[in-house]
Amino acid sequence: MIVNNNIVLLDTYDRLRRDFPDPREAALCTGVQRLRPVLLTAFTAVLGLLPMVFGVNVDFVSRTVTVGAPSMQWWVQLSTAMAFGLTFATVLTLIVTPAALMLKVGARATAAPQQKG
Repeated sequence: MIVNNNIVLLDTYDRLRRDFPDPREAALCTGVQRLRPVLLTAFTAVLGLLPMVFGVNVDFVSRTVTVGAPSMQWWVQLSTAMAFGLTFATVLTLIVTPAALMLKVGARATAAPQQKG
């Protein structure tokens, strides 16, 4: 999901780069346009993992809800890693990817005068 968000973010930047002459303005507009979809997809995924993070087990056959069942031990660790990893990767997507785009633009701007001279 994070890779998909990054791909869409880069594609949106490339599309807006054709419309805006300033790369900084294109990066800011990309962040504004993609902020809500990225946050909503990450938020719903983490929200869906929360019952497993807290070790809640629902048995639909006997209609019982237990917390901390022995069968949930492995799932708690896995879902906790997934939830925190997804949260951290979402922050990276929204901060590091636009910053890397601007770093690339800045590197091109400083390298261009050296090549002409």
